[in-house]
Amino acid sequence: MTGDFTWGGEGLDLGAYLARIGMEGPVRPDLATLRAVHRAHVAAFPFENLEILLGRPILLDVKALQDKMVAQRRGGYCYEQNLLFAAVLERIGFSFTGIGARIRMGGEKLRPVTHMALKVEAAGEQWLCDVGFGGEGLLEPLPFRDGAQVRQGGWTFGIEREPADVQVLRSLHPEGWFDLYAFGPEERVPVDYAVMNHYISTHPHSPFVSRVVVQQTEPGIRRSLVGSMLVTARPDGQEEQREVRAAELVRLLAQEFRIELGETDAAVLGRVQSSGT
Repeated sequence: MTGDFTWGGEGLDLGAYLARIGMEGPVRPDLATLRAVHRAHVAAFPFENLEILLGRPILLDVKALQDKMVAQRRGGYCYEQNLLFAAVLERIGFSFTGIGARIRMGGEKLRPVTHMALKVEAAGEQWLCDVGFGGEGLLEPLPFRDGAQVRQGGWTFGIEREPADVQVLRSLHPEGWFDLYAFGPEERVPVDYAVMNHYISTHPHSPFVSRVVVQQTEPGIRRSLVGSMLVTARPDGQEEQREVRAAELVRLLAQEFRIELGETDAAVLGRVQSSGT
C-alpha cells in the first residue's frame, strides 16, 4: 500500500463510519479487525439500487458514499459498498487489490465483468472480501485459496479454480454447489469500477435500471426484494415468497431493510413500482 490513498481513504471520516456499523474500540490492519469490520458492514448496509430508480446518478467518490451510506443511513450496490469498504481498509492500513468478476448465479452464459470485490492481505494470507454482493454475499472474509470452504452464519462458501487461471466463488445449496461469480488474476483500480458503474447503472440490459433490487444477508436468513417479489430464504433451503404491493413498498423497505425514504423519494419510488417497470 502506497501513501497516495488510491482508494480515497484520506477523505474518509473513519469515526463516523465505525459508529454507523456499530463498532467501538481501536481498529488495526489485522485479521480480527478485517473480520469484524466486514461482518459489521454487511449487517449495517443493505444492498439497494434505489438511486437509479429515483433518477439520480450513482456517485462513487468517498464524500458522496459517506453522505449517502453513513450520514443518510442508506445502502448501495456493489461499487458503492466495496469502494466505501476499500477506503476504510486503506485508512486503517491494510494492503489489498481490486477484483473484477463475471456474475454467474448458477448460469453458464458468459457475462461482462461487472462486479467488484477485494483481495486483502492479513495474518500472512490473502482473503476474498466482498460486502456488496447482496442476497448471496459473504458475511466475512473467505480464504483466497483454491479449495477453501468456510461456513458463515449457516451458509457455506467455497473457491474453486477453473482453466485459464479463473477462480469461482460458490455457495453450497441443498442440491449442491452454486456458482456465484468468476474472476481472473487482473488487478482493478477505481477508474475500472467507474466504467463498470456507468454501464450497470444506465444500460437497458442492466438488471438494476428497471426494477427495485434490495437485499440483505444475515446469519441464518436472507431477504431479497426483486421487483415486487419478496423472498426470505434459510440455509436449509426453506423459502417464503410473497408479492409486495406498491402501496406497502416504502413501509416494507423501512421494516425489513431499515431504508428510510423522505416523502418526495417515497412518492417517486411508489410511482415507479406502480408502473410495473
